[in-house]
Amino acid sequence: MTQTTIPARHGIATPLKAGQTIKVINTHGTQVIDTWAFELLPSSTSKISTQLSMQHTRATLCRTIPKPGDSLYNNKRQPVLTLTEDTTSGHHDTLIAACDAERYTELAGEDGKGHRNCADNLIEGLTALGIEPPQFTPSPLNLFMNIPIRADDQTSLSFEKPTSKEGEYVCLRAEVDCIVAFSACPQDILDINCGKPVDAHFEIF
Repeated sequence: MTQTTIPARHGIATPLKAGQTIKVINTHGTQVIDTWAFELLPSSTSKISTQLSMQHTRATLCRTIPKPGDSLYNNKRQPVLTLTEDTTSGHHDTLIAACDAERYTELAGEDGKGHRNCADNLIEGLTALGIEPPQFTPSPLNLFMNIPIRADDQTSLSFEKPTSKEGEYVCLRAEVDCIVAFSACPQDILDINCGKPVDAHFEIF
């Protein structure tokens, strides 16, 4: 089976037909993968009609992290992907927005300007397929991202290192024809990629 590289610090997108499964592999065990899915308008190869929505998914599942067997929903509350397999300890995130240029300025001031970011990586992946990016960056499914909610007050969040191990993966089955986009998150200031963004991979079957 052919593996496709999700290059470190960059974005990539791929079409996925209904019934196909995409296996997202944390090749080195330390890389967060921001994940989106979009449906295109009928008879269009470039215009988006709906997008995977973390807020709609959380409301339907009544939890913040999906588990195997859970579907992931779009902004019309329709299932787009289903999480069919997860070999990790289950630490993923649906709360944190994709990093963008403003985030790096917030974290590092002038030194953060020009930093690669997931919002731009989404545009990179979609435009490579000739798809018009959405006007605003949707909140991604942050695969392998470890954002615990602190037990002391049950409201505070913490950015921690991934708990996933080398070669662990998740499988997502498409419920509809869609475009799936990934960003190998470039974050190297916080701990979420253990300070060193690296490649990841995916397979489609």
